[in-house]
Amino acid sequence: MDNTEVEKAKAHIIVEIIEYLPNSVVRKSILKKTTGNISVVSIDTGEALTEKILPFDTFVQIIDGKAEIIIDGISNLLNTGQSIVIPAHASNTAKANERFKMISTTIKSGYE
Repeated sequence: MDNTEVEKAKAHIIVEIIEYLPNSVVRKSILKKTTGNISVVSIDTGEALTEKILPFDTFVQIIDGKAEIIIDGISNLLNTGQSIVIPAHASNTAKANERFKMISTTIKSGYE
């Protein structure tokens, strides 16, 4: 898993900065700050993220493929270009019924 940030002050095609790896979840940080994180994730067919509950809202946008985002037990099927906000304190996971890439943005401020 590569957690180094992308190069700043340089244009990027986000869908191309991360590859699919067989039977894997790959994450690359775009920005990682104390106030929030932006990362790009690729998930191969049949893989899933560990179910979690965060104390912050998370914005997820699908940039390639189709994803199943499960929030508090409710399945949401998202296609390329679609997005969803995962509310703070909600149980959530992402499953790859087919492989997909997504941008995940977590905002950690405003909860004081």
